[in-house]
Amino acid sequence: MLVYPSDGALLRTIIAVGAIALGVVVLVSALRPFRFGIHADGLSIRRPGLRREIRWAEVATLVLDEPPRRDGYAKPPRLLLVPAQDVPRELATARHPLDGRPAIELLVLDQVREQPEQVSAALARHAGDRFVDLLALRRAAFEAPELTVGLRGYQMDRVDRLIRRGQDALMSGDASARQAARGEIERATSAGLPIAQRGYSTFQTDTVLDALVTALADHQSTDRETAT
Repeated sequence: MLVYPSDGALLRTIIAVGAIALGVVVLVSALRPFRFGIHADGLSIRRPGLRREIRWAEVATLVLDEPPRRDGYAKPPRLLLVPAQDVPRELATARHPLDGRPAIELLVLDQVREQPEQVSAALARHAGDRFVDLLALRRAAFEAPELTVGLRGYQMDRVDRLIRRGQDALMSGDASARQAARGEIERATSAGLPIAQRGYSTFQTDTVLDALVTALADHQSTDRETAT
């Protein structure tokens, strides 16, 4: 069970001043501890906007993913649920990061004490092949280092998009996707990546993108050898 504590002091203050019943119900509901349980029968979740037991039969896919960086800053990983077709999708506020299917954001991992690896292990044990750990798959496909940020560097969002594009192509298992990603990166670097007042080290970025292009090309060579 993953738990973070509520603000008990604030709740006691609200009760002490005699808040009206409806207001207390709403605030108590919002301030109760967040609970997210993973077990043999499914998931137990209690948070504002979603309080229910979710059976594994209701789950098409669970995806552990990290949203794209913004201005060089990583966002906390999140757990997305793609519901089975016969489940109402009114709670879907996100999309599967690879195929675009409607998804429900169940959990942002900065809400819990457990590390992403611990959450991933529990989901892999109980959800089986319904669970996809995109964080681990991207690292296995191509682990990009943290790039140094300084004055007069490459525009960070552009570089991050290219790296994510290459990683996703590598883990896709699709030769045409790898070829397209390689071509996009090569065209971008040949044309010259945009320079920002504050951006990624040009030398480090060039080295990483060269390595990514090489990885994409190596996989294509393997595809051709397998085909023959």
